[in-house]
Amino acid sequence: MFPQPDDTTPEYSADERRFLLKLAHEAIDAALRHEDVDTTSPSEHLVEKRGAFTTLHWHGQLRGCVGYVFAVRPLVRTIAETAVAAAFSDTRFPPVTAEEARELEIEISVLSPLQPIAADDVEVGRHGLVITLGARRGLLLPQVPGEYGWDRETFLAETCHKAGLPADAWQHGATLEAFTAEVFGEAAHHTLQHKTA
Repeated sequence: MFPQPDDTTPEYSADERRFLLKLAHEAIDAALRHEDVDTTSPSEHLVEKRGAFTTLHWHGQLRGCVGYVFAVRPLVRTIAETAVAAAFSDTRFPPVTAEEARELEIEISVLSPLQPIAADDVEVGRHGLVITLGARRGLLLPQVPGEYGWDRETFLAETCHKAGLPADAWQHGATLEAFTAEVFGEAAHHTLQHKTA
């Protein structure tokens, strides 16, 4: 089951969030030095396997975003790996430089498991979406439609576009799955309390 909309208690404490954000920075810095980052966790909670995305902003602009939808690795390892991938392997952007790395603002989205959902049940601002048809799959995080002012149909259409599918593929045989995310970050518009239930 998805968390209820009125469940505002964050799963991750302020200390855990700070640790994960610091770890993401350290992983990028270590990669710039061609070294591995230490992913020793301060708590058992952070070694649970969870899907997550790491998003990088530089001077208020998107600078990279990579994640794992499925819970395949301990969360600390997921954050370290996705931070490095967002910095150096997001094909939309050139690799982050050492100068840029010092000014990156990081946002982390820890995902719930995917669940099938009907298009009419998608709630903008609450659900992230995965749309799949054949070998094509597109994903958008819950915070994305709010950033662009999209309604539900636009959100569905844009997720189809992300998959390289026609905008109306969600009406013509594509599989819809949703997830929720606990989102926290460092950007000026963010607080450590932000949660997308």
